This record gives sequence, C-alpha cells and structure tokens, in this order.
Amino acid sequence: MINQKSIAVLPFENLSSNQENEYLADGITEEIINALSKVDGLKVTARASSFRYRDAKPDVRIIGNELAVNTVLDGSLRRVGKRVRISTQLIRTDNGFHIWSENFDREIDDIFLLQDEISILIAEKIRENYGHLEIAKHLAGAPTENIEAYELYLKGRFNHLKWDWEGLQNGIKYYEESIAKDQSFALPFFGLAFCFSMIGSWGKRPELLDLADDYISKGFALDKDSDLGHFAKATLAFWGRWDFIEGEKSYRKAIALNPTNSEAMEGLAELYIAIGYFDQAEELTKEALKINPISANHLFTLGNIYYLQGDLERGLSYFDSGLRVDAKFAHCISYKALALIGLSAVDKLTLHLEAYPERDDKVQCLALSELLTDRRDELTEKVNRLLSITEDVGLVGWRLYLLANSHQEDQALELLENVVGRKEGQYINFTHLPLLEPIRKSKRFRELVESTFPESKLPRRGSIKIEESPAKKALLDEAEVVVVDGQLRELMNEEKIYLNPNLTLREMAESIDLNANRLSWFLNDQLGKNFNEFVNEKRIEDFKERALSDDWSHLTLLGLAYECGFNSKSVFNDCFRKITGLTPSKWLKENR
Repeated sequence: MINQKSIAVLPFENLSSNQENEYLADGITEEIINALSKVDGLKVTARASSFRYRDAKPDVRIIGNELAVNTVLDGSLRRVGKRVRISTQLIRTDNGFHIWSENFDREIDDIFLLQDEISILIAEKIRENYGHLEIAKHLAGAPTENIEAYELYLKGRFNHLKWDWEGLQNGIKYYEESIAKDQSFALPFFGLAFCFSMIGSWGKRPELLDLADDYISKGFALDKDSDLGHFAKATLAFWGRWDFIEGEKSYRKAIALNPTNSEAMEGLAELYIAIGYFDQAEELTKEALKINPISANHLFTLGNIYYLQGDLERGLSYFDSGLRVDAKFAHCISYKALALIGLSAVDKLTLHLEAYPERDDKVQCLALSELLTDRRDELTEKVNRLLSITEDVGLVGWRLYLLANSHQEDQALELLENVVGRKEGQYINFTHLPLLEPIRKSKRFRELVESTFPESKLPRRGSIKIEESPAKKALLDEAEVVVVDGQLRELMNEEKIYLNPNLTLREMAESIDLNANRLSWFLNDQLGKNFNEFVNEKRIEDFKERALSDDWSHLTLLGLAYECGFNSKSVFNDCFRKITGLTPSKWLKENR
C-alpha cells in the first residue's frame, strides 16, 4: 500500500551549457530532499534511490511502483552567469497527471531562498491534494552567506558521494577550498572529517583519524545539530577507532536529527553486524530500504548479514539484487565471489569472474576456491607462490583467507592479530567470516575476539525502536471549530471563493485570518476532506445548479466547469465521477 503523502525528488537535469554545473543541480535536488524530510508525516525517498534515475527516467508509474511513492518532483536547472532558471513539475505516479508546475528565475545569490520557496510550495501542494501536514514557516536555511564557499562545498559533496578513492580525494580538495572561503561554514568541516575517516580506516593511513577528529570539533563549534556532523563523528568512532558505544550514540543522533539519513542507518547496521547483533542489523537495514528502496549499498548490507551468519544462499540472492541495481558495485561483486566459493559453485564462480575482466584478484579467488574443494600438496605450493605476491589490500583479505585455508594457521593468526591491532576496516567482521572457519576454534582466535569485543565496550543489545511520530494534538478548540466552520460557510456560499481556479489553502486561510496549518487540520480532522476535495465538491454543486438552469444553456459542459472554478478537464471529470458515479453528460441526461 503506497503512502499517499509521499514523494521522490528526482535529480534535476542540468541544461546549462557547462556540464560542470551538474554539481549544482545535484546539490539543489539534495537540499530540497532534506527540506521536505523535515515535514512530519511526509514520506520522502532518500537521495540514493532518487538518483538512480539520473541517466534514464522511465514512466512515472514505474518510478512510483519501484519507490512506493505517490508523487515525484521532476525538474531542470539552467545557469547562465550568475542567474539560475529552475523548472519544476509535481506529478502523480498513478496517472502521470501534473499537479503543479512552475518556473523560477533568480540570481545565484538567492539560491537558499529559492530552495526554501520550492520546498514549501511542494509540501503545500501535497497537503492540498492528499491530506493534512503541518508545514513550518521555513524548511531550508542558509548555511553560509558566501555563495562561492557553498558552491565549493557542493562540488566536494558531489565528488565524495561517488564513494571511490578518486572521489574522496577530490572531495577533500573542494572541501578545503570551501573552508578557505568561509571558515564559519560548518558543512565542509564535516565533509572533510568523513573523507579523512574513511581513508584513515581503509587506506592504512591512521594519522588521518586525528585530523578527522580535529575537523569534527571545529564543525561542531559552528553547528552542534548537524546530522552530517554526527554521521562523520560516528564514522570516525566506528570505522576509525572501533569504538562501538560512541559510534552507536553518534549514529543514533544523526538519525534522530534526520530520519531519512539512510546512510547513517546503514552505518549503524554495519556496527551491529561487527559486534554480532544481527537481529538489530537486519531490522535497521530493512527500515533503511523503506526510505532508500533501490540502494545497492543497503541490499549488500542485508546480504552480508545473512552471509556472515552462514546463510550463503540467501546472502547471494541479495548480492545479486545489488548488482541488478549497480552492476559495478564492488562490494557485491567481491562478496558474491566469496559466497560462491563457500558454496563450492565453481562453474558459477567462473562465469561471475568472466563478467568482470578488469578485476585483478581472479587468480587468488580461483585458488581459494580450489583450496576448499581440493587440498592437494601441489595446490598448497601454488598457494604459497601466490602468497609471495599477494598483499592484503582492497575489500577482501585474500592473503588471510589463503593462509587460513592452506594449513598455515599460525601465519594466518599472526596476520589477523596485526590487522585487527591496527583496526583496519576490511577486517572489522573477522569474528563471523565463514572463510576463517579453519582458525576459528584456536585459542589465539578466541582471545583476539574477547580482547576486541569485550562486553564492557559493547552497546546494550535490544530493538532499534524506530519510533513513530506521536499523535498530533488538536489545533483548534471546540469554540474555534464553530467559528471557523461559520467563516468557511460564508466564504463558500456568499463570497464563492471557490470560483477562483488558482485558489490555494494558504489564500483561503488568509481570507479568514487563520494559520494554514490550522485550516488544514480543520478540513481533514473535522470535515474528513483534504483542501481539494472540499473546494471541488462545492464546484460540483455549483456546476449541477448551472447545468440545470436555462440561463447557462449557451455554454458547453466543459465551459460550465471552467465557470465554476475548474481549470482542468481531467480533474473535473475525475471529481464528478468520484462524487456522482456518473459522467457529467450522463448525469445531465438523467436529471434534466
């Protein structure tokens, strides 16, 4: 069942002559997603899933089904010098109907005001069509007064969200340039901290972790309530220092500040995986997939949960699902190979490796597969030759696996003790790795587990407790309800405000000197109708009276509909059928 009050903001198309402005289109899209996420009761698809449609946008009906949303916002950006033109369309996913569209032509210096304006207009249109939402006066703020610093930050984020080494390095460059432009701007400090944390954790450069810590402190001195800041802090604590209690605390804070931050949910799930809290990890990953349903990362994480528990078939199915989303996603490629090795599926493994001719670890992969199916002495000699040229780098610890499965337990344990001692990210799940079964029962392995994951350094086990929003209080008391009801009757029956085809809920509220949130609550809670249902029902009543009157016989039925305030043939026909169960012409024939 699709939540009616739901939206996916598709990546804005960059129509500028300079294709480098793609970072700006992406940045504005993400800011609108973040702004709409602040509206309680509105389900907003996370950035990663929305951005899967960057290069090819199928029919909105397909998007609605894949993302389980009722509306999509599509748009484009064109930049010429210091001016930006943005075109937007809010579209229903059940029938492709355009609920709203508008063009905005502004100076780049007004970009923050524009992002706020667009976000509020979208939220209001969803409220008018699908039900009550409380919308704040502002949804998007101005994180800096320096537009150059902001653009450099967007370039940094555009690069670091590529999630590869080159992207992280470029992200660092732009974040540093952004800070140089405005040292009071918090976000690039957090961006730098995240990049340094990941490189320091996975790239054998632990000196970067202290640098990340320094940037986090500087960022929090400027903004202590940034979800990206707490996400960076959690990344440093968990991946960089294997501090599971502090990592959990910071991930939870990031999620509380931004409930659509599915990357923080995934990070917390990975933390739970590392310490063996698989039920919590599974629960959290499934919550992340509700927000971010076509994320290769989340599908990999769910597959990894099953793989590490020994359910290789089920893990494999999710690795395949991740590859269907992103055929080049390295984690799914590597772990699919590991699952096939564990299943002794040699033929399938060979086909899998042939699909990725660019990979440089095929020899190690096939040797490990042979080790698990044939432990001949000559094979061990082959493995030893491989070990002389194999370093433990990248996503998979091939050297560790080869040692552990070739009767070289002491060397495997020594290697494992060294990398765990250095807290290298690739080995954080060593306790549960199926391919370390030959050394799992040794005393040294058990002691390493106990010293790395002592009970005193683990967060409390339990449910993740994704809490629903508390029930909203009434926005009008009984006396106020009576007053508003009378005012609306006068507006509709005497002033006939519904004849205005461009009437909005906000304008109606201003006509009776009432806050738009309170009027929305009244219509939905007291009358059981959203704004459009309320207004269009009155328009249909007026249409019926005019259609049966000789005074209006000179107009066609559609002309009458326009006279009554409708501005769309399809909306008029849909409303009429919904209310009467008949087409306008059939109703007229039966009632004339």
